[in-house]
Amino acid sequence: MRLLLDSHIVLWLTTDVPRRSSGALDAIVDEANDTRVSAVSLWELESKRLKGQLDAPADLLGRLEDAGFRLLSLTPDNALDAARLPRHHGDPFDRLLVAQAQGETATLVTADEALAVYDVPVMRIGGSG
Repeated sequence: MRLLLDSHIVLWLTTDVPRRSSGALDAIVDEANDTRVSAVSLWELESKRLKGQLDAPADLLGRLEDAGFRLLSLTPDNALDAARLPRHHGDPFDRLLVAQAQGETATLVTADEALAVYDVPVMRIGGSG
């Protein structure tokens, strides 16, 4: 299965925040699955870290590379597809991730219930687990 991690899932996996669902975590680390992290998530998390809006590791890219996650670039098609999505969700980062998940035929791993309204498979992660 191809998985694309939402930004908050990336943050949870690279810190000790205890919000991970064990079933979803098993799927994320299962080597049979193709788990990807978007450049969009790196952009969002680093922007918010620099503004002091969240506590994210300064070495996030290195942590993801060390963990063996496949990094996914943002393409012009992704940008156009995201711009054309209905405005069900106000966050442009999330719309970009939805567009990438659609383009990559990936399941979006997220805790954000609002993303389920888009035409994309979602693996929803609840609270602690």
